[in-house]
Amino acid sequence: MKFFKLRATVAAASLLAAGGHAFAQAANDVPVDPTLEKQITQVVKKVTDATGLEFTGYLRTGFYSAANGQAKGGYSLGGDLQKYRLGNEGDNYFEVLIGKNWDLGGGLKWGVHWMPNYYNGDTGTPQIYSDIKGLDFAPNVSFWAGQRFHRVQDIHIVDNWLMQDGDNYGAGADGIDVGFGKLNLAVYSDGSSGNSNKSTNNARRANFQLRDMPVNPGGKLTLTGGVVNGTFAQGSNGGALGLLHNQSDFIVPGMNNSLFLQGSTGHASLSGQFYNLDDSAGVAAAGAKQSRVVDVINWQNGPFGGQALLGYQTLKLDNSPTQKDLSFGGRVSYGVAKNVKLLGELGLTQRKIDGQDKQHLTKGTFAVAFSPNTDFWTRPEFRVYATRANWNDAAAAANSSSFGANGRTKATTVGVQVEAWW
Repeated sequence: MKFFKLRATVAAASLLAAGGHAFAQAANDVPVDPTLEKQITQVVKKVTDATGLEFTGYLRTGFYSAANGQAKGGYSLGGDLQKYRLGNEGDNYFEVLIGKNWDLGGGLKWGVHWMPNYYNGDTGTPQIYSDIKGLDFAPNVSFWAGQRFHRVQDIHIVDNWLMQDGDNYGAGADGIDVGFGKLNLAVYSDGSSGNSNKSTNNARRANFQLRDMPVNPGGKLTLTGGVVNGTFAQGSNGGALGLLHNQSDFIVPGMNNSLFLQGSTGHASLSGQFYNLDDSAGVAAAGAKQSRVVDVINWQNGPFGGQALLGYQTLKLDNSPTQKDLSFGGRVSYGVAKNVKLLGELGLTQRKIDGQDKQHLTKGTFAVAFSPNTDFWTRPEFRVYATRANWNDAAAAANSSSFGANGRTKATTVGVQVEAWW
């Protein structure tokens, strides 16, 4: 993969700009020398004003070990809510978004954005798009075209964005003010940088995101939807609807609650993207009826922080039995020294497919982590961890080509991992 050739001073300053801003937000309880902070701020401002360059990214990597041929991570029954990720990734991933914005005068701004990524030896381009904002007839609306992430809100502990409609070539308009919220509209084809428009479905998709509507004190509502149309060898056109209610100071001050309610049909996914399209050779793929309800809490109270979820999801492929997934778990952090926190994560997951034995998997992780401060969301985070996973015979049989090989029903992994975003 070839990156843009940027002078080292610009790249370093841009990283400092993005990272400094992120760490200033995440580590706002850490004392900072006022003179140094002023100098950094001045350098950052000069670089961003002169270049208009944006540089953000994400990284996780480390040392992963497991005995007797056991998998180094990935202990999960599958599905969107089943993989509790702390001490359970065993992989290496890096992505960086490089952007350049131009001020064209009169409030008009134009930008280009490119994201290469690396995952366990494979490279790709999940984002490459351009946008323009400040047009006279819609000064606050951003118009974009290309391939981009179009995400609403993730659940970090299971590494999943439950509402998103990007990741394909498309175009749209973001930030349309409708008085009681902001509306995003987008259309997509079934092409992407990964498949080069090779799908035989000629599928098209239209999506909306109506975001952050105030509905009660401390509460906001987001609605999402999508309609899929195409030529499918199996299955049908489809649609998706989703509702997200975010509540701040839920039950106690400092706790936030997110409730997701979602449903989809045909070749539309629960998130709002395409689901299960035919491959490039025209081999049929089934559509599905799906539903999901998830409740997530986040909190930070002094040195004690965390995230937890309870979720239930169903999947009924065309002419196949219904699959039902149940997930309950969470991660907690507790600060024990200025730059040291203890982490614990427990995930209890279950999968039931009609006519088959019920699958169970339990994963627990303990870690010691070092970071700029001890808040749950502070990164970078350097972790030393130990993970234990146990599952029943039904789960071993269903995963015989991976962690359940030879009827194995338990595993222990250890590792050292760094996770960072900026």
